[in-house]
Amino acid sequence: MKRVYTCFCTDVIHEGHMNILREARKYGDVTVGVLSDAAMIRFNRFPTISFEERVQLVRDIPEVSNVVVQDDVFYDKIIHELKPDYVIHGDNWLSGPTKAIRDNVAGLLAEYGGQIVDVPYTYNESVKNIDARIKAKLAMPEYRRKRLRQLLEIRPIVKALEVHSGLTGLIAEKTIVEHNGELDQFDAMWISSLCDSTAKGKPDIELVDMTSRFRTIDDVTEVTTKPIVFDGDTGGLTEHFVYTVRTLEKMGVSAVIIEDKTGLKKNSLFGTEVAQTQDTIENFSAKIAAGKKAQLTDDFMIIARIESLILEKGVEDALARARAFVAAGADGIMIHSRKKTPDEIFEFCDKFRAENTTTPIIVVPTSYNATTEAELAAHGINLVIYANQLTRSAFPAMQQTAEDILRYHRAKEVDDRLMPIKQIITLIDEL
Repeated sequence: MKRVYTCFCTDVIHEGHMNILREARKYGDVTVGVLSDAAMIRFNRFPTISFEERVQLVRDIPEVSNVVVQDDVFYDKIIHELKPDYVIHGDNWLSGPTKAIRDNVAGLLAEYGGQIVDVPYTYNESVKNIDARIKAKLAMPEYRRKRLRQLLEIRPIVKALEVHSGLTGLIAEKTIVEHNGELDQFDAMWISSLCDSTAKGKPDIELVDMTSRFRTIDDVTEVTTKPIVFDGDTGGLTEHFVYTVRTLEKMGVSAVIIEDKTGLKKNSLFGTEVAQTQDTIENFSAKIAAGKKAQLTDDFMIIARIESLILEKGVEDALARARAFVAAGADGIMIHSRKKTPDEIFEFCDKFRAENTTTPIIVVPTSYNATTEAELAAHGINLVIYANQLTRSAFPAMQQTAEDILRYHRAKEVDDRLMPIKQIITLIDEL
């Protein structure tokens, strides 16, 4: 019989999958690839059941003769090993980012005369409801909260993008690009104190209270499924921080990052240009320990942000603090710098990794923005946060639009640089 191959990345077998399998069976003996957890997370979304359960779902289907693991969204390894006569897929990969996968398959099959069969994509009310239920499950706190730890174990480097509203959350959630034959997307979201305050027209001095900032989290969690890292500034008083930890944990936030400074908050990028006071190692360690004692699950992470390099106290001071904060229970270390090159960051990371190979390292490369993710990962960095780029790109665009409307007394001159309303609407899911 002819060899037929298709690949699934799903937790539920529904009518659409069965349509593909019934069509595939007409062409020959059907092998189904189940996308591995790591590949599924990078390409699509987190699974809600184990990989073994997903494999068994497919094995139980009568139309399936064989099940294999597909470790990448691109089919190179599978096609070289199986040499299928036909690859079957829904026709939704004829356009959009996934067209790159189809083009890849077409090139591989052309080497020996294999063919693609595009099956009309099934999207009816039943399939829509199933997809909605899966998304709702992924958004639930008990699923979302543990996702950052899972990502840190699976991904060579985790990418988080700043969000400050439901709409920016959707951008982080849904943006997928094809570049140089690869698909990529953001892994997590960063709710920044600076950007949250700026969106509300307030200064970044911890003026916006936690109740308001929790409302931003609510707006984001209602429309997204990706893990959230929360900017907790200094954490405030230890007596208050323990309540913040409990609330964030209950909301499904994956981690809070607090910085080892005291007094009125000043943005770190001001460095020594303004008065900034670093907390003592003893006080900040006690705050971390109190927060860890207050949390109720093992999923939630408290990450210590070290300001020694910002305040020009040197790498050795930063390392001493890192050791103490890890001993106090910190689940990760964020090391910050305002230098234009990553040299002092890399020095810290290399020395820290020489004595600690497991504690995650987090960086925010706002000032040394020419540094690539691959370079960061090579120095043992696990999480990179793009901390303010959406806010900084939106403000000049909106300001220019407002100025041009005033200048020309109409909106025609700005229209060619505006996103169509229809495109905005399609970003937002309807129930």
